[in-house]
Amino acid sequence: MNDPIRPTQPRIIAIANQKGGVGKTTTAINLAAALVEKGARVLLVDLDPQGNASTGLGLEPARRKLTTYDLLIDEAPLESVLQQSAISGLLLCPANADLSSADMELVANEKRSFLLHDALRQPAIDSFTLDFILIDCPPSLSLLTVNALVACHSVLVPLQSEFFALEGLSQLMLTVREVRQTANPNLRIEGIVLTMYDGRNRLSQQVETDARENLGDLVFKTIIPRNVRVSEAPSFALPVLSYDTASKGSEAYRALADELVARHPIARNTETA
Repeated sequence: MNDPIRPTQPRIIAIANQKGGVGKTTTAINLAAALVEKGARVLLVDLDPQGNASTGLGLEPARRKLTTYDLLIDEAPLESVLQQSAISGLLLCPANADLSSADMELVANEKRSFLLHDALRQPAIDSFTLDFILIDCPPSLSLLTVNALVACHSVLVPLQSEFFALEGLSQLMLTVREVRQTANPNLRIEGIVLTMYDGRNRLSQQVETDARENLGDLVFKTIIPRNVRVSEAPSFALPVLSYDTASKGSEAYRALADELVARHPIARNTETA
């Protein structure tokens, strides 16, 4: 299936790592918020049954009337599922525990790997004038994650600065290769971002060295530090950029957004430059 070519077509980036606890949802929330600060209009698709991205942006479970589950399983209209977050310019496609049964329900659907692809290319998407769509994937290589890989243009991989971190990448890379060969030939790796980095820790330094030696330019220059403000922000249902705008975590996510915008300029910023 080919994407329709549109001047307003947003860049779709899946944030994926089959390992949990690597800062995936934290990166999704805060990168989205940082891109909005740069003037982008962003949609964050919560594809994780835990719904942490939805909670982290302040959307209580009772307000999630329609979710990503309805978008995929019932093919609900995009405009009926999306909600405006508390941050102007940041839309959310929320998730809840209903998604946990999606894999089993999708198995019998012949379009099972293309449902998110098609949902994010409904004609209504144009009316939102989005620059980026970020997909927060579940911490597994499930059918939901495959849907994200088929739907997206590229994959951003958070990599925790810990022992065995690089070894965990191999299965994800194999899955990306398989999806590229079968369903999304233009899929590419957007980059690897080191997370939970402690510059005082020799292990963090060694992981960075190994990552840059093995993966070269795939590794973003920006490093996300281990920062207490980043850890605290979700309990207040805020991105760290709103919770403590001057923190090292906020500065890091702004720098990551800068790298991304340098590759994929925001249309309105380009027009007004």
